[in-house]
Formats: sequence, structure tokens, C-alpha cells
Amino acid sequence: MKTLVTGGAGFIGSHVADNCLKLGHEVVILDNLQGGNLLNIPKKALFIKGSVTNQNLVSSLFKEHRFDYVYHLAAYAAEGLSHHIRRFNYNNNLIGSVNLINESIKHRIKCFIFSSSIAIYGSQPSPLSENTPPKPQDPYGISKYAIELDLQAANHVFGLNYIILRLHNVYGPKQNINDRYRNVIGIFIRQILDGKPLTIFGNGQQTRAFSFITNIASDIANSVNINRAYNETINIGSDKPYSINYIAKVILNEFNAKERIEYLPERFEVLHAYANQERSNSIFGKRKEVEIEEGISLMAGWIKKHSRLEKIRYFKNIEIINKLPAIWNHPSNKDG
Repeated sequence: MKTLVTGGAGFIGSHVADNCLKLGHEVVILDNLQGGNLLNIPKKALFIKGSVTNQNLVSSLFKEHRFDYVYHLAAYAAEGLSHHIRRFNYNNNLIGSVNLINESIKHRIKCFIFSSSIAIYGSQPSPLSENTPPKPQDPYGISKYAIELDLQAANHVFGLNYIILRLHNVYGPKQNINDRYRNVIGIFIRQILDGKPLTIFGNGQQTRAFSFITNIASDIANSVNINRAYNETINIGSDKPYSINYIAKVILNEFNAKERIEYLPERFEVLHAYANQERSNSIFGKRKEVEIEEGISLMAGWIKKHSRLEKIRYFKNIEIINKLPAIWNHPSNKDG
């Protein structure tokens, strides 16, 4: 079995690639290293540096390697920022995905596994089920839902098998803590390590369910071996929500930190989001969930031993400065 894992140098992608190797796959990783790290890449995988937006590169890889499976995890998953980088979001997350889908159709791969997001549901009452009508309210969620629709159309017309997995707030070892725009647990840990206050948009009472990486990566990799998963859309992750305030306190306790919490003006975001896991449990089997306190402790332990603190960079070429949170802005950014 020959497998392409996009985003395989990133957090989730590297764990999925490792699990695919354990299942006996021959793994090729495509990653532009924008958010990934060479240290994350499994030694037995073949690494190609490049982007899914490079149509010629994607085409050449499919011709050379004749993939059986494609695990598409490459994306820039900054929901809040996506309002302000619309062109980048759609080019990177949507057009890049279309390049992969086109080649998957041409080369008749066995299955296309797509990491979607519960961002496609938008602001609707939780728990969100797969039958909840999608109403994404940010460009990131819109791009994810568009890809879901495209995969369904490709299946209908060309018979391309797919598995759509709607992930949410995955955390754990190897997570990037050098990104100021996404992954709240990673952002909080980095702020503690920098001796800065933990910054929370709004009052911190917004809730999310946080999914530890272990079971997530294993289920994603093994999904191609489960016939019931084919051509299905599946929520995958935890269904136990926590407030952002609680997450901040757990992390402060884990690091024995006394840094204060700084509350910033609220931003435009979904207030409460967690997903129903009945379909996932039925297809993959119910697994023992890693409790948030244990998961944060495991992630913190890995960071203390392995993580390299790099300079936190501002996102270059912000397209819309209007209503951009001040903490995300840089003096070089100018509207127009």
C-alpha cells in the first residue's frame, strides 16, 4: 500500500503518518513546512518539501508513486484569522485540495481521507451531529465544507471513495506552540514559557471539547480498513466540553505558573462547540478518553523535553485589517 500524507510534518499529520507506517503502508509526506517541522517526520517516510497548491508538483507525485490512499491533512487551520486572510485561506485550503482530488480521480486511488472540521457547523446548539445542517460562519469552515461537497460530487460522478472526518481542537505532543493564531492550548503554554499573561478573547466562558491526539491519529490511519467508514462523514474526537477559563487554569497549574489571565475584547467566533460521537463510536469503536488534565500533562511533558521555542511570527500579508484583534496585528500591515 502506497500512501500520501499531506501536512505530514505537522502535528496531526505526523502522528497519522506514523500510524500508517505501523499498518504497513509505504508513506510519502508532502509538506511546505509552514507550520510543520522536520523533526516530526517519521524516519521511514519519504519527505517531499512542497505545497498542495503546486499543481505540477502534485501531478508529478501521483504519476511517480501511484498512490493507493491519500490522507489530506494539510491546511492552515486558523478559524478566527481566516476572516482576514480570505484569499490565502481559499487558495491554500480549497484550491490545494482540488489539486489533490483531481489527481486522485485521474489515478483511481482506493480512498481519499479528508480531515474536515466541526467549523462547518458554525454557531448552532451543541452537541453537533452529522445530521446538523452545515452553516459555517468563517472562511475556514466554508472552505472545509466546500471540499466535503466536492468529494461527494467526485464520488457521484467518478466513483472516488472518500472518508470525511470532522475533527475539532486536537492537542498533544508535537503540537506547534509557536503560532499565535491557532491551537489555544499551545498558545497558552507558549505564553507561560515566555512569562506572559494568558490572553483570552471575551469572558472565557466559551466552551470547546478537546481531543487528545492518540486515538484520533490511530482512527484516521486505520479508517481505510473499515468498510463502514467509506463514503461517510464522521465527527471524530471528544464530546466533553470545557470552558476556556478552565483550560487556562489547568495549564497554569501544570506549570506551577502564577501568570495572570488577561481578558481581551471578544472576537467574532462560535461560543459553544462540541460534537456528538455516536457515529464515530459505532464505526471505530468507543475508546477510553484521555481526560483533559492528563492530556495537558502529557503534552507539557513532551514540550519540556523536545520542543524548541522559535520566534513567534506575525502572519504576513494580512488582507483585511478592519476588525483584526490588536494582538494579531503588526505595524507593517496596512489595508489596501
